[in-house]
Amino acid sequence: MSVDLAQLQRNHGGALCRGVGPHQGATILIATGIECSYPTVQGGRRRDELEETGHYSRWREDIELCRQLGARYLRYGLPYYLVHTSPGTYDWRFSDEVLPAIWEAGLIPILDLCHFGTPDWIGGFQDSDWPRYFAEYAGAVAERYPWIKFFTPVNEMLICARFSARLGLWNEQAQGDGPFVRAHANQCEATLRAIEAIQRHRPDAVFVQSETAEVYLEQWPKTATEVAFHNHLRFITFDFVYGRPCDADVLLFLLDNGLTRDRYDWFMARGRSVAQNCVLGMDYYGNNERTIEPDGTDRPQGAMLGWGMIAQDYYERYRRPMMLTETNFIDGGEASVHWLLRTWHQARHLRNRGVPVIGYTWYSLTDQIDWDIQLREIRGKVNANGLVTLDRREREVARVFRQLARDYACEPLLHTLPPNLTVGRAGEADPP
Repeated sequence: MSVDLAQLQRNHGGALCRGVGPHQGATILIATGIECSYPTVQGGRRRDELEETGHYSRWREDIELCRQLGARYLRYGLPYYLVHTSPGTYDWRFSDEVLPAIWEAGLIPILDLCHFGTPDWIGGFQDSDWPRYFAEYAGAVAERYPWIKFFTPVNEMLICARFSARLGLWNEQAQGDGPFVRAHANQCEATLRAIEAIQRHRPDAVFVQSETAEVYLEQWPKTATEVAFHNHLRFITFDFVYGRPCDADVLLFLLDNGLTRDRYDWFMARGRSVAQNCVLGMDYYGNNERTIEPDGTDRPQGAMLGWGMIAQDYYERYRRPMMLTETNFIDGGEASVHWLLRTWHQARHLRNRGVPVIGYTWYSLTDQIDWDIQLREIRGKVNANGLVTLDRREREVARVFRQLARDYACEPLLHTLPPNLTVGRAGEADPP
Protein backbone atom coordinates (compact mmCIF):
# COMPACT_ATOMS: atom_id res chain seq x y z
CA MET A 1 0.00 0.00 0.00
CA SER A 2 1.48 3.34 -1.04
CA VAL A 3 1.48 6.20 1.44
CA ASP A 4 1.07 9.88 0.52
CA LEU A 5 3.12 11.44 3.32
CA ALA A 6 2.31 14.97 2.17
CA GLN A 7 -1.42 14.24 2.43
CA LEU A 8 -0.95 12.71 5.88
CA GLN A 9 0.83 15.87 6.97
CA ARG A 10 -1.97 18.06 5.60
CA ASN A 11 -4.55 15.95 7.42
CA HIS A 12 -2.78 15.86 10.78
CA GLY A 13 -0.05 18.52 10.91
CA GLY A 14 0.54 20.67 13.97
CA ALA A 15 1.08 20.24 17.71
CA LEU A 16 0.55 17.14 19.85
CA CYS A 17 -3.12 17.73 20.57
CA ARG A 18 -5.78 20.33 21.17
CA GLY A 19 -8.85 20.21 23.38
CA VAL A 20 -12.07 19.07 21.72
CA GLY A 21 -14.53 18.62 24.59
CA PRO A 22 -16.29 20.98 26.99
CA HIS A 23 -13.23 20.87 29.31
CA GLN A 24 -10.62 21.92 26.77
CA GLY A 25 -8.34 23.34 29.44
CA ALA A 26 -8.14 19.93 31.11
CA THR A 27 -7.57 17.66 28.13
CA ILE A 28 -5.51 14.49 28.36
CA LEU A 29 -4.14 11.92 25.93
CA ILE A 30 -6.63 9.02 26.06
CA ALA A 31 -5.56 5.74 24.49
CA THR A 32 -6.33 2.10 24.21
CA GLY A 33 -4.10 -0.64 22.82
CA ILE A 34 -4.06 -3.84 20.82
CA GLU A 35 -2.69 -6.70 22.95
CA CYS A 36 0.30 -8.09 21.04
CA SER A 37 2.35 -10.30 23.39
CA TYR A 38 4.32 -13.08 21.65
CA PRO A 39 6.58 -14.94 24.11
CA THR A 40 7.43 -18.59 23.74
CA VAL A 41 6.13 -20.82 26.54
CA GLN A 42 6.05 -24.50 27.50
CA GLY A 43 9.46 -25.27 26.10
CA GLY A 44 9.28 -23.19 22.94
CA ARG A 45 5.63 -22.93 21.82
CA ARG A 46 5.07 -19.47 20.36
CA ARG A 47 2.12 -17.47 21.62
CA ASP A 48 0.78 -14.62 19.53
CA GLU A 49 -2.05 -12.62 21.08
CA LEU A 50 -2.66 -10.82 17.77
CA GLU A 51 -3.61 -14.20 16.33
CA GLU A 52 -5.40 -15.53 19.41
CA THR A 53 -7.63 -12.46 19.73
CA GLY A 54 -8.45 -12.43 16.01
CA HIS A 55 -6.71 -9.16 15.19
CA TYR A 56 -4.92 -10.40 12.06
CA SER A 57 -8.28 -11.11 10.41
CA ARG A 58 -10.21 -8.21 11.98
CA TRP A 59 -7.70 -5.37 12.17
CA ARG A 60 -9.80 -3.04 10.03
CA GLU A 61 -12.74 -3.56 12.37
CA ASP A 62 -10.51 -3.01 15.40
CA ILE A 63 -9.22 0.28 14.01
CA GLU A 64 -12.77 1.47 13.45
CA LEU A 65 -13.77 0.44 16.98
CA CYS A 66 -10.91 2.50 18.40
CA ARG A 67 -12.09 5.49 16.43
CA GLN A 68 -15.71 5.04 17.52
CA LEU A 69 -14.70 4.77 21.17
CA GLY A 70 -12.78 8.04 20.99
CA ALA A 71 -9.32 6.56 21.63
CA ARG A 72 -7.36 8.98 19.49
CA TYR A 73 -4.03 7.39 20.45
CA LEU A 74 -3.40 3.68 20.02
CA ARG A 75 -0.66 1.59 21.60
CA TYR A 76 0.10 -0.76 18.73
CA GLY A 77 2.73 -3.47 18.43
CA LEU A 78 3.98 -5.10 15.26
CA PRO A 79 4.66 -8.85 15.46
CA TYR A 80 8.40 -8.32 15.84
CA TYR A 81 9.22 -12.03 15.68
CA LEU A 82 7.58 -12.21 12.22
CA VAL A 83 8.83 -8.89 10.83
CA HIS A 84 12.53 -9.25 11.70
CA THR A 85 13.22 -12.41 9.71
CA SER A 86 17.06 -12.36 9.93
CA PRO A 87 19.85 -9.81 10.47
CA GLY A 88 19.08 -6.87 8.20
CA THR A 89 16.08 -8.60 6.61
CA TYR A 90 12.45 -7.63 7.26
CA ASP A 91 8.97 -8.66 6.16
CA TRP A 92 6.88 -5.48 5.96
CA ARG A 93 3.75 -6.91 4.36
CA PHE A 94 1.47 -6.65 7.39
CA SER A 95 2.84 -3.35 8.70
CA ASP A 96 2.63 -1.73 5.25
CA GLU A 97 -1.11 -2.38 5.32
CA VAL A 98 -2.08 -1.69 8.90
CA LEU A 99 0.05 1.31 9.90
CA PRO A 100 -1.17 3.65 7.13
CA ALA A 101 -4.74 2.49 7.83
CA ILE A 102 -4.36 3.47 11.50
CA TRP A 103 -3.10 6.88 10.41
CA GLU A 104 -5.82 7.42 7.82
CA ALA A 105 -8.45 6.65 10.49
CA GLY A 106 -7.21 9.68 12.40
CA LEU A 107 -5.45 7.63 15.10
CA ILE A 108 -1.90 8.23 16.28
CA PRO A 109 0.04 4.99 16.89
CA ILE A 110 2.40 4.64 19.82
CA LEU A 111 4.43 1.95 18.09
CA ASP A 112 5.55 -0.94 20.30
CA LEU A 113 8.66 -2.59 18.85
CA CYS A 114 9.28 -5.53 21.23
CA HIS A 115 6.59 -7.04 23.43
CA PHE A 116 7.85 -10.02 25.46
CA GLY A 117 9.53 -12.02 22.71
CA THR A 118 12.34 -12.16 20.15
CA PRO A 119 12.61 -13.77 16.70
CA ASP A 120 13.51 -17.47 16.69
CA TRP A 121 16.93 -16.79 15.17
CA ILE A 122 17.93 -14.75 18.26
CA GLY A 123 19.01 -16.54 21.41
CA GLY A 124 16.33 -14.87 23.52
CA PHE A 125 16.98 -12.12 26.01
CA GLN A 126 20.20 -13.76 27.20
CA ASP A 127 21.85 -13.07 23.82
CA SER A 128 24.36 -10.23 24.15
CA ASP A 129 24.19 -9.60 20.38
CA TRP A 130 20.45 -8.94 20.43
CA PRO A 131 20.57 -5.23 21.45
CA ARG A 132 22.60 -4.42 18.33
CA TYR A 133 20.26 -6.36 16.03
CA PHE A 134 17.23 -4.79 17.69
CA ALA A 135 18.61 -1.29 17.19
CA GLU A 136 19.03 -2.03 13.48
CA TYR A 137 15.38 -3.13 13.37
CA ALA A 138 14.21 0.01 15.19
CA GLY A 139 16.13 2.20 12.75
CA ALA A 140 14.64 0.32 9.81
CA VAL A 141 11.11 0.88 11.17
CA ALA A 142 11.73 4.60 11.63
CA GLU A 143 13.18 4.90 8.14
CA ARG A 144 10.27 3.07 6.51
CA TYR A 145 7.51 4.90 8.42
CA PRO A 146 8.88 8.43 8.83
CA TRP A 147 5.53 9.92 9.87
CA ILE A 148 5.47 7.89 13.10
CA LYS A 149 6.70 9.88 16.06
CA PHE A 150 5.75 7.90 19.19
CA PHE A 151 7.55 4.67 20.10
CA THR A 152 7.77 2.16 22.94
CA PRO A 153 11.07 0.44 22.11
CA VAL A 154 10.87 -2.50 24.57
CA ASN A 155 7.76 -3.16 26.61
CA GLU A 156 7.90 -3.91 30.37
CA MET A 157 11.55 -4.90 30.64
CA LEU A 158 11.38 -5.75 34.34
CA ILE A 159 8.34 -7.98 33.85
CA CYS A 160 9.86 -9.67 30.82
CA ALA A 161 13.12 -10.39 32.64
CA ARG A 162 11.21 -11.66 35.66
CA PHE A 163 9.08 -14.12 33.68
CA SER A 164 11.77 -15.13 31.18
CA ALA A 165 14.78 -15.45 33.44
CA ARG A 166 13.75 -15.69 37.09
CA LEU A 167 10.42 -17.54 37.12
CA GLY A 168 11.26 -19.75 34.12
CA LEU A 169 7.91 -19.26 32.37
CA TRP A 170 8.65 -17.45 29.08
CA ASN A 171 11.24 -17.44 26.31
CA GLU A 172 14.57 -18.82 27.60
CA GLN A 173 12.74 -20.10 30.71
CA ALA A 174 15.77 -19.51 32.92
CA GLN A 175 15.61 -19.37 36.70
CA GLY A 176 18.12 -17.37 38.68
CA ASP A 177 19.39 -13.95 39.61
CA GLY A 178 22.22 -14.04 37.06
CA PRO A 179 19.97 -14.70 34.04
CA PHE A 180 17.48 -12.15 35.37
CA VAL A 181 20.13 -9.42 35.55
CA ARG A 182 21.44 -10.32 32.09
CA ALA A 183 17.98 -10.32 30.46
CA HIS A 184 17.07 -7.01 32.01
CA ALA A 185 20.35 -5.31 31.13
CA ASN A 186 20.12 -6.54 27.52
CA GLN A 187 16.63 -5.08 27.19
CA CYS A 188 17.70 -1.74 28.65
CA GLU A 189 20.70 -1.63 26.32
CA ALA A 190 18.42 -2.49 23.40
CA THR A 191 16.11 0.36 24.39
CA LEU A 192 18.88 2.97 24.49
CA ARG A 193 20.42 1.77 21.23
CA ALA A 194 16.97 1.76 19.60
CA ILE A 195 16.33 5.33 20.76
CA GLU A 196 19.58 6.43 19.13
CA ALA A 197 18.74 4.56 15.91
CA ILE A 198 15.25 6.08 15.69
CA GLN A 199 16.53 9.58 16.41
CA ARG A 200 18.85 9.38 13.42
CA HIS A 201 15.72 9.25 11.26
CA ARG A 202 13.31 11.16 13.49
CA PRO A 203 15.22 13.55 15.80
CA ASP A 204 12.01 14.73 17.46
CA ALA A 205 10.72 11.22 18.22
CA VAL A 206 9.02 10.73 21.58
CA PHE A 207 9.56 7.53 23.56
CA VAL A 208 6.69 6.37 25.75
CA GLN A 209 8.11 3.83 28.17
CA SER A 210 5.83 1.07 29.42
CA GLU A 211 6.91 -0.58 32.68
CA THR A 212 5.19 -2.06 35.70
CA ALA A 213 4.28 0.41 38.45
CA GLU A 214 4.46 -1.70 41.59
CA VAL A 215 5.01 -1.53 45.33
CA TYR A 216 5.90 -3.97 48.09
CA LEU A 217 4.12 -3.59 51.41
CA GLU A 218 5.51 -4.51 54.80
CA GLN A 219 3.18 -6.62 56.95
CA TRP A 220 5.74 -8.37 59.18
CA PRO A 221 8.74 -6.59 60.75
CA LYS A 222 11.07 -9.45 59.87
CA THR A 223 10.48 -8.77 56.16
CA ALA A 224 11.44 -5.06 56.33
CA THR A 225 14.85 -5.45 54.69
CA GLU A 226 13.49 -7.61 51.87
CA VAL A 227 10.56 -5.25 51.28
CA ALA A 228 12.94 -2.27 51.10
CA PHE A 229 15.15 -4.10 48.59
CA HIS A 230 12.22 -4.91 46.28
CA ASN A 231 10.97 -1.35 46.52
CA HIS A 232 14.39 -0.23 45.30
CA LEU A 233 14.65 -2.97 42.66
CA ARG A 234 11.35 -1.91 41.05
CA PHE A 235 13.11 1.23 39.76
CA ILE A 236 15.96 -0.43 37.85
CA THR A 237 14.42 -0.06 34.38
CA PHE A 238 14.06 3.70 34.65
CA ASP A 239 17.35 4.00 36.55
CA PHE A 240 19.18 2.36 33.65
CA VAL A 241 17.29 4.10 30.85
CA TYR A 242 17.47 7.56 32.44
CA GLY A 243 20.98 7.23 33.91
CA ARG A 244 19.85 7.61 37.51
CA PRO A 245 22.16 5.85 40.03
CA CYS A 246 20.64 2.74 41.59
CA ASP A 247 20.18 2.37 45.33
CA ALA A 248 23.16 0.78 47.08
CA ASP A 249 21.48 -2.56 47.85
CA VAL A 250 20.37 -2.91 44.23
CA LEU A 251 23.80 -2.00 42.87
CA LEU A 252 25.44 -4.67 45.05
CA PHE A 253 22.85 -7.19 43.85
CA LEU A 254 23.55 -6.33 40.21
CA LEU A 255 27.33 -6.52 40.59
CA ASP A 256 27.05 -9.81 42.51
CA ASN A 257 25.01 -11.29 39.66
CA GLY A 258 27.07 -10.52 36.61
CA LEU A 259 26.64 -6.85 35.76
CA THR A 260 30.09 -5.35 35.25
CA ARG A 261 31.08 -1.94 36.54
CA ASP A 262 31.87 -0.83 32.99
CA ARG A 263 28.39 -1.75 31.80
CA TYR A 264 26.75 -0.02 34.74
CA ASP A 265 28.78 3.12 33.98
CA TRP A 266 27.68 2.84 30.33
CA PHE A 267 24.02 2.93 31.40
CA MET A 268 24.58 5.90 33.66
CA ALA A 269 26.31 7.91 30.93
CA ARG A 270 24.20 6.80 27.98
CA GLY A 271 20.89 7.20 29.77
CA ARG A 272 21.66 10.78 30.76
CA SER A 273 22.71 11.69 27.22
CA VAL A 274 20.16 9.74 25.14
CA ALA A 275 16.86 9.38 26.98
CA GLN A 276 15.73 12.99 27.03
CA ASN A 277 12.50 13.01 25.04
CA CYS A 278 10.84 10.29 27.11
CA VAL A 279 7.50 9.84 28.84
CA LEU A 280 7.60 7.70 31.99
CA GLY A 281 4.90 5.16 31.15
CA MET A 282 3.58 2.97 33.96
CA ASP A 283 1.36 -0.12 33.86
CA TYR A 284 -0.86 -0.85 36.85
CA TYR A 285 -2.97 -3.92 37.61
CA GLY A 286 -4.57 -5.52 40.64
CA ASN A 287 -1.55 -7.71 41.39
CA ASN A 288 1.00 -4.88 41.37
CA GLU A 289 0.84 -4.38 45.14
CA ARG A 290 2.41 -7.27 47.03
CA THR A 291 3.59 -8.32 50.47
CA ILE A 292 6.66 -10.39 51.22
CA GLU A 293 5.54 -13.28 53.39
CA PRO A 294 7.63 -14.52 56.37
CA ASP A 295 8.65 -17.56 54.30
CA GLY A 296 10.07 -15.26 51.57
CA THR A 297 7.28 -15.69 49.03
CA ASP A 298 5.37 -12.70 47.75
CA ARG A 299 1.61 -12.40 47.61
CA PRO A 300 -0.62 -9.93 45.70
CA GLN A 301 -2.82 -7.77 47.90
CA GLY A 302 -5.09 -5.97 45.44
CA ALA A 303 -5.36 -2.20 45.28
CA MET A 304 -4.19 -1.15 48.74
CA LEU A 305 -2.47 2.15 47.90
CA GLY A 306 -3.68 2.57 44.34
CA TRP A 307 -1.89 3.78 41.24
CA GLY A 308 -1.99 7.41 42.27
CA MET A 309 0.14 6.94 45.38
CA ILE A 310 2.53 4.55 43.63
CA ALA A 311 2.92 6.93 40.69
CA GLN A 312 3.89 9.67 43.11
CA ASP A 313 6.89 7.53 44.20
CA TYR A 314 8.07 7.31 40.58
CA TYR A 315 7.51 10.98 39.88
CA GLU A 316 9.45 12.11 42.93
CA ARG A 317 12.38 9.93 41.83
CA TYR A 318 12.51 10.96 38.16
CA ARG A 319 10.55 14.19 37.67
CA ARG A 320 9.45 13.15 34.19
CA PRO A 321 6.17 13.55 32.30
CA MET A 322 4.08 10.47 33.12
CA MET A 323 1.38 8.36 31.51
CA LEU A 324 -0.71 5.44 32.71
CA THR A 325 0.14 3.21 29.75
CA GLU A 326 -1.80 0.08 30.78
CA THR A 327 -4.56 -0.85 33.15
CA ASN A 328 -7.61 -3.11 33.12
CA PHE A 329 -9.66 -5.39 35.32
CA ILE A 330 -10.66 -8.97 34.48
CA ASP A 331 -14.38 -8.81 35.07
CA GLY A 332 -16.29 -7.43 32.12
CA GLY A 333 -18.96 -5.83 34.30
CA GLU A 334 -19.37 -3.26 37.04
CA ALA A 335 -16.02 -4.09 38.63
CA SER A 336 -14.27 -3.07 35.41
CA VAL A 337 -16.21 0.19 35.33
CA HIS A 338 -15.23 0.87 38.95
CA TRP A 339 -11.56 0.11 38.15
CA LEU A 340 -11.57 2.45 35.17
CA LEU A 341 -13.12 5.28 37.19
CA ARG A 342 -10.82 4.70 40.16
CA THR A 343 -7.63 4.80 38.08
CA TRP A 344 -8.96 7.66 35.95
CA HIS A 345 -9.69 9.83 38.97
CA GLN A 346 -6.28 9.04 40.43
CA ALA A 347 -4.66 10.23 37.19
CA ARG A 348 -6.80 13.37 37.18
CA HIS A 349 -6.03 14.06 40.84
CA LEU A 350 -2.30 13.85 40.24
CA ARG A 351 -2.61 16.12 37.21
CA ASN A 352 -4.65 18.66 39.16
CA ARG A 353 -1.93 18.71 41.82
CA GLY A 354 0.68 19.64 39.24
CA VAL A 355 2.12 16.21 38.43
CA PRO A 356 2.54 16.08 34.61
CA VAL A 357 0.29 13.09 33.89
CA ILE A 358 -0.24 13.49 30.15
CA GLY A 359 -2.17 10.31 29.31
CA TYR A 360 -4.43 7.43 30.33
CA THR A 361 -4.73 4.02 28.63
CA TRP A 362 -7.24 1.19 29.02
CA TYR A 363 -5.39 -1.85 27.76
CA SER A 364 -6.61 -3.42 25.68
CA LEU A 365 -9.32 -2.84 23.10
CA THR A 366 -10.40 -6.49 23.07
CA ASP A 367 -10.53 -9.20 25.68
CA GLN A 368 -7.30 -11.15 26.03
CA ILE A 369 -6.35 -14.82 26.27
CA ASP A 370 -4.76 -16.58 29.27
CA TRP A 371 -3.51 -13.45 31.02
CA ASP A 372 -5.09 -14.76 34.23
CA ILE A 373 -2.14 -17.21 34.27
CA GLN A 374 0.37 -14.76 32.73
CA LEU A 375 0.35 -16.65 29.40
CA ARG A 376 2.40 -19.46 30.97
CA GLU A 377 0.31 -22.20 29.33
CA ILE A 378 -1.76 -22.21 26.15
CA ARG A 379 -5.23 -22.89 27.52
CA GLY A 380 -7.32 -20.54 25.39
CA LYS A 381 -9.26 -19.00 28.29
CA VAL A 382 -10.84 -15.67 27.45
CA ASN A 383 -10.16 -12.92 30.00
CA ALA A 384 -12.92 -10.29 30.11
CA ASN A 385 -10.63 -7.26 30.41
CA GLY A 386 -11.23 -5.47 27.10
CA LEU A 387 -13.41 -2.59 26.07
CA VAL A 388 -15.03 -5.06 23.67
CA THR A 389 -15.42 -8.82 23.58
CA LEU A 390 -13.67 -11.05 21.07
CA ASP A 391 -16.94 -10.90 19.10
CA ARG A 392 -16.31 -7.13 19.03
CA ARG A 393 -19.35 -6.33 21.18
CA GLU A 394 -18.93 -3.43 23.55
CA ARG A 395 -18.71 -4.08 27.27
CA GLU A 396 -20.19 -1.68 29.82
CA VAL A 397 -16.73 -0.26 30.49
CA ALA A 398 -16.65 0.94 26.86
CA ARG A 399 -19.59 3.28 27.54
CA VAL A 400 -17.71 5.04 30.35
CA PHE A 401 -14.47 5.11 28.34
CA ARG A 402 -16.30 6.77 25.43
CA GLN A 403 -17.80 9.41 27.73
CA LEU A 404 -14.40 10.29 29.19
CA ALA A 405 -12.84 10.38 25.73
CA ARG A 406 -15.64 12.62 24.43
CA ASP A 407 -15.38 15.09 27.28
CA TYR A 408 -11.67 15.10 28.12
CA ALA A 409 -9.57 13.69 25.28
CA CYS A 410 -7.27 15.89 23.28
CA GLU A 411 -7.49 15.84 19.50
CA PRO A 412 -4.20 14.49 18.12
CA LEU A 413 -2.29 16.31 15.47
CA LEU A 414 0.62 14.88 13.58
CA HIS A 415 4.31 15.04 14.27
CA THR A 416 5.22 17.56 16.93
CA LEU A 417 5.32 17.56 20.70
CA PRO A 418 6.29 20.61 22.75
CA PRO A 419 9.81 20.48 24.19
CA ASN A 420 8.50 20.15 27.75
CA LEU A 421 6.10 17.34 26.75
CA THR A 422 3.00 19.10 27.99
CA VAL A 423 -0.35 18.88 26.26
CA GLY A 424 -2.08 21.46 24.15
CA ARG A 425 0.65 23.94 23.17
CA ALA A 426 1.85 24.70 19.69
CA GLY A 427 4.80 22.69 18.48
CA GLU A 428 7.51 23.30 15.94
CA ALA A 429 7.17 22.91 12.21
CA ASP A 430 6.83 19.47 10.68
CA PRO A 431 10.08 17.95 9.44
CA PRO A 432 10.54 17.79 5.66
